[in-house]
Amino acid sequence: MFDIIYSLEMIGIIAFAISGMIVARSKNMDPVGVFTIGFITALGGGTLRDLIMDNHPLYWIKHEEQPMLILVMAIIFSYSKRAERLRESRIVFPDAIGLGVFSILGAQLALDMGHSWFIASLLGVMTGTFGGALRDTLCNEVPYIFRKDQIYASISFAGCWLYFLCQWFLDYEALPLTIGLLFIVIVRMLAVKFDIRLQRDPQTH
Repeated sequence: MFDIIYSLEMIGIIAFAISGMIVARSKNMDPVGVFTIGFITALGGGTLRDLIMDNHPLYWIKHEEQPMLILVMAIIFSYSKRAERLRESRIVFPDAIGLGVFSILGAQLALDMGHSWFIASLLGVMTGTFGGALRDTLCNEVPYIFRKDQIYASISFAGCWLYFLCQWFLDYEALPLTIGLLFIVIVRMLAVKFDIRLQRDPQTH
């Protein structure tokens, strides 16, 4: 199970880092800015989670290969002509992957530390959304989590609870993980594609 979780962590880090670096490049940031935004997007949620749960040393400090990977990615992104042509609209898919991975893994870590389902779901949402919120704030954008035209945190929250329920009813350990993660990614993508939102502006006549 550890290998699966670690592999998912690396996938989530790469996905979130890509989303952050696309936004940074679109804002004409230099390589330092690209690395900073990629780092914060990928590791900001996990850092907040560890600080709240007093989990030290921070996870990315114990696993220095993670910030090293982000540094290599930032160098590639900063000097790649193909990356320069990517627009902010391309962040939706990697952002959805990062949201799914870190929501579920953040919730599981909270469960492992003895927290209730409710607290674990909140910590899962924080892990999945905080990095993206910092990315958007630093890039002078309204974070997805605060925009009424986006379903974001609620998808993370629902996915965490689906994961808990699947754990309760299913014996196979990897299946609840897969179901919860795919639920968040797919629902997030469908919400963007079909403009599904929790609240719509009143129509004017």
